[in-house]
Amino acid sequence: MMKSILLLIAIIALGVYFYSASFLVTLLVISFLIFFHELGHFLAAKSLKVKVEIFSIGFGKALFEREFGGTNYRLSALPLGGYVKLKGQDDLNPSAEVFEEGSYTLLHPLQRIYILFAGPFFNIILAFFLYIGVGFLGENKLSAQVGAVQENSAAFKAGLQKNDKILSINGIEIQSFDEISKLVTAESLSLRVQRGAENLDIRLTPQLGKGYNDFMQEIQKPLIGISPNGEVVKVYHTGFESISYALEQSINSSLLIVKGLAKLITGEIDPKNLGGVIMIVDFTSKASQSGIVVLFLITALISINLGILNLLPIPVLDGGHIFFNLYELIFRHKVPPRAFEYLSYGGMALLLSLMLYATYNDIVRLGNF
Repeated sequence: MMKSILLLIAIIALGVYFYSASFLVTLLVISFLIFFHELGHFLAAKSLKVKVEIFSIGFGKALFEREFGGTNYRLSALPLGGYVKLKGQDDLNPSAEVFEEGSYTLLHPLQRIYILFAGPFFNIILAFFLYIGVGFLGENKLSAQVGAVQENSAAFKAGLQKNDKILSINGIEIQSFDEISKLVTAESLSLRVQRGAENLDIRLTPQLGKGYNDFMQEIQKPLIGISPNGEVVKVYHTGFESISYALEQSINSSLLIVKGLAKLITGEIDPKNLGGVIMIVDFTSKASQSGIVVLFLITALISINLGILNLLPIPVLDGGHIFFNLYELIFRHKVPPRAFEYLSYGGMALLLSLMLYATYNDIVRLGNF
């Protein structure tokens, strides 16, 4: 117990030393994300009357634990993780099975998939609610006011001028500058522009030029040739609009993570961009110093990241166990015990290797500042 307490104190001391008191906010955020993930598994298991033996926030020795309703609830020493242990499920002994009432082993594969999927799903739902919060609180964004017009660009030829404010594109209202690029296509566009005290209708056809995607890769894309003037506005999404905003942000964030993973696997993105726990701590600690809205945005992105990554078909992760159950569902028999063990331990080794590599990248990145 003493070693566990000393380890926790050392983690907190190092975090506070590098990030001041904002590190404590980071610990709370990470612990909450893990709690919400495990809560999904917990509630799904309970709904199927599966016995939950342990619900732990953190790994290692328990600093605090209480038995309630047959479940041991723990707060453990290493706060960067957590788990729910179900009767008949043991990742450290993959071949172990318990054929007793309330056991995970007795469930139909679809029921097990339901429990496994619930954790990642809860992370995505949490992000959805955080985005609703961002919509009501308001997000600071660059205004849709023109700061400069590139010479010989589509905007230049159409007569757009500095300080023009773009009100709408093809009838769709614009609140911020980043919304413009989402509506720009190679087709002719109709812009409603405010210039001084009057509103003007301007038509232009974007020109292909050099741009960048979400991963800062150079691509050819249609451009109108303007840049923002730097003015910041607060953009709100309230009422029912907050739901559509949250849904759009959740989908876009999920797709961004999936695309990023695909580009890492195919080698389009340097593996050195892979980040780990230190990067999460770094981003979250800095976000907490920038206000509640930025913290909500970073937390939502990390929550979706946690949900998507846990669905990867790697043994030990939820996605790996879902894959095993799909195999059983399709072939009407379980994965052979020896193969199950080898794949499970191989998954542990792969996951540990990725974590160590990501941590190495984090240390190198921090060392370059």
